[in-house]
Amino acid sequence: MAAAAAQAVLTAVDGIYVDATFGRGGHSRELLAHLGPAAHLIAFDRDPQAEAQAQSIADPRFRFVRTRFSRMAATLADMDITRVQAILLDIGVSSPQIDDPQRGFSFRANGPLDMRMDPDQGESAAQWLARASIDELTRVIRDYGEERFAASIAKAVVARREAGRQLSTTADLAALVADTIPKSRKDATQHPATRTFQAVRIHINQELEELALALDQAVHLLAPGGRLGVISFHSLEDRAVKRFIDVHAHPERHLDARLARMPLRADELPQPTLRALGKQVAADDEIAANPRARSAILRVAERTAVPLAAGAGH
Repeated sequence: MAAAAAQAVLTAVDGIYVDATFGRGGHSRELLAHLGPAAHLIAFDRDPQAEAQAQSIADPRFRFVRTRFSRMAATLADMDITRVQAILLDIGVSSPQIDDPQRGFSFRANGPLDMRMDPDQGESAAQWLARASIDELTRVIRDYGEERFAASIAKAVVARREAGRQLSTTADLAALVADTIPKSRKDATQHPATRTFQAVRIHINQELEELALALDQAVHLLAPGGRLGVISFHSLEDRAVKRFIDVHAHPERHLDARLARMPLRADELPQPTLRALGKQVAADDEIAANPRARSAILRVAERTAVPLAAGAGH
């Protein structure tokens, strides 16, 4: 979906563009192929392997900063940049991260139970599972994994821990979940640990919190006519992006309850700061080349010229 995403946010060959989730550079390379000589592309990623990959791009228009994308506004401010032409976000874990057993993102190959996008920061999945309470485990697995057996899985994690058997590998966690979910309730098309792994990963990396912070910063950073493109891979992310765009594109739908009851004229209603440009899904050829693209959804919005209300956002 790199080509479609790049084309969706390109509105001028010059200007400052932001690839907020560099990954392995697919979107950045696509953007650079279409940008003019006076353009600038700034890429962010917290993964050290992404930083190593970025060093292979020898282009004077390109700059990489290793940081989480929730620090986008502050990092750009350090460069004296307050307005950009486009911001592209590709949310979630990348294929190279999933495919590397040492990163601990997948149950398909055994490896250390890590799951950190930045392995130099924060606690690993194994460390969190070794200390989290039943209530916290249940909440995370239920809310971030939409797993109906969250409470049973949480109890099984704590029971194993109390028996002195720590969860230290991806195989450990996958087996525990598979043994906990009733056989009659298992989905033949999906590994029983899929939802739990998703939930733990989202929690460890604070993915939804990071997304909320980045979206808020994006609407402040975009110049009028500039575009925001967000690719998500599961419903929690997509719902958050869809709602964010709708709040800014149709603020009249999200009025405070007291204001909603008042007889306001059209010119007294809050004006849209974004214009929704719709969504795209991966084409058949993209899915054939990368089956993981099947669940990808790209949503695009354009910044209007309406100033943000005082106190909005930051």
